Amino acid sequence: MDPLLAISDLSVTFATDRGHVQALDGVSLDLVAGETLAIVGESGSGKSVTALSVLGLLGDSGQVKTGKIEFEGEDLTKVPASRLREIRGNQIAFIFQEPMSSLNPVLTIGTQVAEPIWLHHKKSWPEAIAEAGKLLAKVAIPDAEQRLEDYPHQFSGGMRQRVMIAMALACQPRLIIADEPTTALDVTVQAQILSLLKNLTKELGSSLILITHDLGVVARYADKVAVMYGGRIVETASALDLYKNPKHPYTNGLMASIPKLDGDPGSRLFTIEGQPPDLSDLPAGCAFHPRCPHVHEACRAGKPPLRSVAPNHELACFGYD
Repeated sequence: MDPLLAISDLSVTFATDRGHVQALDGVSLDLVAGETLAIVGESGSGKSVTALSVLGLLGDSGQVKTGKIEFEGEDLTKVPASRLREIRGNQIAFIFQEPMSSLNPVLTIGTQVAEPIWLHHKKSWPEAIAEAGKLLAKVAIPDAEQRLEDYPHQFSGGMRQRVMIAMALACQPRLIIADEPTTALDVTVQAQILSLLKNLTKELGSSLILITHDLGVVARYADKVAVMYGGRIVETASALDLYKNPKHPYTNGLMASIPKLDGDPGSRLFTIEGQPPDLSDLPAGCAFHPRCPHVHEACRAGKPPLRSVAPNHELACFGYD
């Protein structure tokens, strides 16, 4: 099956006061229709930049230096801005990390949900508003039609995130990208939001990219996982395989840092020693080697390539040999 989205050797830099910073270095990913891919890693690993690159949302300072981003065979790095505007919200939808800062505080919820329907599907405004009411009901907002006239500040954090999901679903996109969709929500609401997102994308037949730093949510909601560190992919596998047999020392560290329900109540939580790297001053060789408990001389000398080590399991680590 041909991939819906294929990212190949993607490198992205940002112009800063300290010079050009390489945020992504040779990232390659693919996603087939109907699949859920989770991208995990600590803050600064390149997860959000990868997602923003897909829709050309890097701003004036960001630039794709090398690589392709092919969506249904069309390279999005080479299309004009007008074509990207046609795709955004229509074929690819983005759920941003913090809904309170993503929603316009001076526009009603109904206006914001109806706008992509009116813009992309060319429906009349009354028809778009009616569709918006149905979408709010679909994401389980009580009294949906009455709440169309409310403003974002009148919704709770969980309800605002449901509004963001409704906006993402408005045009029935082929791909939805959710960037930390449960940030600042309590665990009960987190589970509700993730289940809702998974079920609705399955109902639509859409693919989903779920960006998170929490490996605890990945096993239940993802089909495939890509682990990122220092702007590179260090391991990819099916969610089941990754949990059963993580191979990269960084992946093992992330797994070990998840609290265990059956663990010793008096034991200390495992932490990965050191800090994530500064992308403007990355160490030579493998970016993880200063924190790695199994570092070899080869790790300091060169960057390990991402290679297949098992069926549908890729790894970038010299120590595996």
